[in-house]
Amino acid sequence: MKIAIGSENPVKVAAVKTILQQKFPRAEFVAHAVPSGVSEQPWGDDETITGAENRARAVLAATDADVGVGLEGGVKETPVGLMTCAWCAIVDRHGKIGFGGGLNMQLPPTVAKMLRRGGELGPAMDSLSNEHNTKQKQGAIGILTGGLSSRQAAYKQLVAMAAAPFVTNYFLEEK
Repeated sequence: MKIAIGSENPVKVAAVKTILQQKFPRAEFVAHAVPSGVSEQPWGDDETITGAENRARAVLAATDADVGVGLEGGVKETPVGLMTCAWCAIVDRHGKIGFGGGLNMQLPPTVAKMLRRGGELGPAMDSLSNEHNTKQKQGAIGILTGGLSSRQAAYKQLVAMAAAPFVTNYFLEEK
C-alpha cells in the first residue's frame, strides 16, 4: 500500500506516518505538496474541512498512491474569541473517505487582531514568539501551551480519527 501525504511540512508528514504505520506497517509513504484550494488562512470549519479534503484528493490524483491524506489548519470565530481549528481527510481510490477534526484553542488577543486584519496564524505566531517558521515546528499549539502539546501531537489525533473508516468495519453501508 502506498499512502500519499498532501504536504511536505515535516510536522504533518511525521504525524501521518506515526499514526498510520501502526495499522499499515508495510505501507510506503510519500509526501507531495499540493494546493488546498482554499484561502492561505482558512476561516471556519467548513473552509478548513474543504482544504483538507482538497489536499487528500489532489495528492491522490498527483501520485500513484492508494490513499491520500490531507491536513489543514484554520481559525474560527466563537463566543469566547478566535480559536484554532484543524481537520484531516483521508480518501482512497474507491471513494471511501474519513474525517477527523478539532484542535480548538483560544488565541491571544494580539494574534486574533493580526488574523482579523488579514494575517496568517504561522507568521503571527512567528512574530509573537520571535521565532521563524514555527508552523513547521511546534506550531501555535506548542507555543501557546508552553510545550504541553505540539502541532504534531495534535495532528496525530486528527489522523487517527480520520482513519476510523479504514481501520474498522463499523462504517460499512447499511443493507
